[in-house]
Order: sequence, then structure tokens, then C-alpha cells
Amino acid sequence: MKNIRSILLTIGISLITFSCTNYLDEDIQGIYSSDTFYKTEEQAISALNAVYATAAFTKINNCLWVFGDIASDDAIKGGNPGDQAEIGFIDNFESTSANGYIEYIWQHYFEGITRANNVIHYVPEIAMNEDVSSRIIGEAQFFRAYFYFNLVNIFGEVPLKTEAALTTEALQVPLAQIDDIYFQIEKDLEAAAEVLPQEYDAAEKGRITKGAAYSLLAKVMLFEEKWQDALDAAQKAESTGNYSLLPVYRNNFSEEYENSSEAIIEFQHNSGQVPYEGSYLNQWFSPQKENGYYFNSPTASLYNEYEITSTGVVDPRRGYSLAGAGDEWLNGENFDPAWSPTGYMSKKHCEPLDIVSAGHKGDGGLNYTYMRYSELLLIKAEALNELGMSTEALTPLNRVRKRARESYLYDDTITNGGSIPNGLLPNIENATPQEVREAIRHERRVELAMEFHRYFDLMRYGTTVAEQALSDKGFHYATNRYFPIPQSEIDANNAIN
Repeated sequence: MKNIRSILLTIGISLITFSCTNYLDEDIQGIYSSDTFYKTEEQAISALNAVYATAAFTKINNCLWVFGDIASDDAIKGGNPGDQAEIGFIDNFESTSANGYIEYIWQHYFEGITRANNVIHYVPEIAMNEDVSSRIIGEAQFFRAYFYFNLVNIFGEVPLKTEAALTTEALQVPLAQIDDIYFQIEKDLEAAAEVLPQEYDAAEKGRITKGAAYSLLAKVMLFEEKWQDALDAAQKAESTGNYSLLPVYRNNFSEEYENSSEAIIEFQHNSGQVPYEGSYLNQWFSPQKENGYYFNSPTASLYNEYEITSTGVVDPRRGYSLAGAGDEWLNGENFDPAWSPTGYMSKKHCEPLDIVSAGHKGDGGLNYTYMRYSELLLIKAEALNELGMSTEALTPLNRVRKRARESYLYDDTITNGGSIPNGLLPNIENATPQEVREAIRHERRVELAMEFHRYFDLMRYGTTVAEQALSDKGFHYATNRYFPIPQSEIDANNAIN
């Protein structure tokens, strides 16, 4: 079910559309002012839905994939050589503060933060059911944390805005220390987890739950190397009892299985809606012959990362995630390497033509899952290993590998299925802490490939790993770790000059 609606035409609570790029010499006004809009429970939910809408991939402003995939060793820009050159500058770490995609992601996430701040500020004043009010505020706190988590990992120090901007002066906010931003992220997620429900009924599937808040908190703690806190948060998420791995990996990327037991944080897309609610990713990542733009082209490095048995059987996740020479594309035809500048394409965000036609390619219905249960298991494994419990870490790690190899048992479309091929994705056993660490990093790369996480993982692994992985891009950790703040923000926000 997909019942979270944008309702943006009726809300006017864009109410400060961007962080600071447009400003007047008078207090900010919108289609609705705070005196006329935040009055009913229905309006509170509409305002919250506008926060959810910011996380979806309905327009190019949400370009997380440019930073998560293309800036990493998993993909290059793709597309025609001269098309969207600014993505190529990000790909090669040659971007400046004038880069359009840097401005897109900055403005888009700060718009989401503004919307969340408005919900948190105004909803407590509405006469409504207290439990519903608390839940709405908790969901907004979750999204403020989510947007800041992405911003701090792309830009480092950014303005920390936690209040509704009621005057133009309130838009002038200095850069905050990274530790202070993480402290606020943790605070928001802990507060959200306290009030959010463990689950929703079918009509509200896709909303943020207690388990989602704890899961993102576990990931945040992992990035901060707070290993025990990461483990504790992951265990709290698991204790909700809501999550399990789907028997077949590929079903995580099918409309038929959306909002499944494996999905922890899943942003909703709906094709054929007015206002527009479809995913543009389907068109941007598909081949030209389907009216696609063939951006975000996977690298040979990623394609070759998947394990192969001595008899040539490949980790089935490769065929579910990527297409290269000899592979099958989504419509059942043989994949042509000429469709992509690298010879490879990602399948995960694309849909076959019998579901979304070439004429409606940019209005995809496939959701984007930011976090799956398999990632939570890998977070547990990493935290346990770093806490000196390498043997215990093998249990969640091997659960992820077990599901992958058992696709041969449960996927009736797989070639030569019915039994697991000898030597395919064996359990990791009797490994040293360093070997377990490397196994987890490998597993994250292939399990979460092309899901917009790789660059951020490389950065948290540190200088040596990042520079080795990105050596062909001329990456230097000291100078390229963070992307420059957009020039439009520098011009508008006097507090950061």
C-alpha cells in the first residue's frame, strides 16, 4: 500500500522553501500563514506528508545517488559524455561551490529540515489527540535527523537549524561543529523512537516506525564508531519483531513486494498521480532504447566484486543488481554492453516496460528503500567485531550470505535452481578480527550495491581505504572528504562568511 500523499498543492507550507537562498525584507509568508494553516489534525498530517515527500525521488533535486554512488568506486556519471557535466565534476572531485548538483542536494534537504521544523514547532499548539500529535512530531524529528545525517556526511559542517524560521534574521545561522550535528541527530532519533509506534495498519504502510528510528540511530552510531551504542540500537530495532529477510533477494526491488518485512525505511513513489509522485530514477538509470538517460553506470570494479565458485557460479545478487555482457535485462532480452559507457547497468531502480512504458519512464512506481534488515544485520556484525566479539559477529554476517545463496532454493526464475551450488557463498568461519572486518566491508558493498551508500562507507573507513578505492579519480582525503558549501548559501547566509 502507498498511502502517504504529498498534498503539496493544498499546503503552502513550503513556508520557507529553501534554506536561505531567497529572502525578503519582511517576515516570511506563504500561501498559508501559521495563523491560518496549523489549526487541525488534518492540516498537521498534510504538513507531515510534505516532509515525507522531500525524501522521495520525485525530482532531480533529490540527487543522493550522485554522492552515494557516482562519487564512489561503484559507478561513474554515465549518460552522454557532455550531458550533466556537473555530475562529472563531482565524479572526479573537481566540483566547486557553483556546482548545480551540490546546490540541489543542499537546498532540497534544507527544505525538508524547514518543513520538519515547522511541524515540530506548530503541531503542539493544535487541539488534537495527544498520541497522534506526539507521533507526528516524532516522525518529523526522524526526518530532520535523516536529512542532517546525509548533509553532515556530504558537507561536514553545516548550519544547524532546529527552530522554525519565523523571521528573515532566523535564516542567518552559522556552521555547526560536526560533533554538535551528530549530537542533534542522536537526540532527534532517540526522541522519535520513544513515541513512534512499532507498526501501522495497512493503510499507513511506509510511515516511520520505532524500529526505523532505532535502525537509523544504529547506523549513525556506527558512523561515529560508538560500537556499543550501535549494537544497542540495532538490538532495540530487532526487538520490535517486525523484520525478517525476504527469501529471494531480488524481491526487495519489485513493486509486488514493497513495504515488506525486510524494508525498514522505505520512501514511497506512486506513478500516475497529480501532483506528481513517481520516481524519476527509472528514467535516469534505464537504457536509451527505453527512453532512459543511462546515468549512474556501474563500474567493472563493482561487477567483479561478487564472488564466483570454482565452477563459475556467481553470487546471484550480481544478476539481480547489475547487468553486463551475457546477462539478462529486465524485459527478458539479452543485455547489450553498448547501452552503457562502462558496459554495465544497474537494475535496482529500473522497472520493465510492461510495468512502466517508455512514454512514462520518468514516472516510476518503485519505492526507494533507504534501509533494509540485511543492513541492520551487517551493522550488528560490524559493531560486534569492533567490540572484540568476532565469533559472535559471524552470526548476523552469515545470515546475509545464507539468504543470498538460498536464492537458488526459493527463486523459481533462477537458472539451474532447486539446490545450492557447491561452494557458493560459504559461511565465514575461524576468521581473525581483521578478516571479519574485511568480510563485512565486502558484504556491505555487494549486498547494498547501487543503493546510494558506498561513498559514505568509504569515507568512514578512513584515509587509506578511501584513497585506494578512489585512486583513479585523484581523490585526496584531506582535501576531498567534504564537498564545498554552495555559493548561493554563502551569498545569502551572512553568518557563515
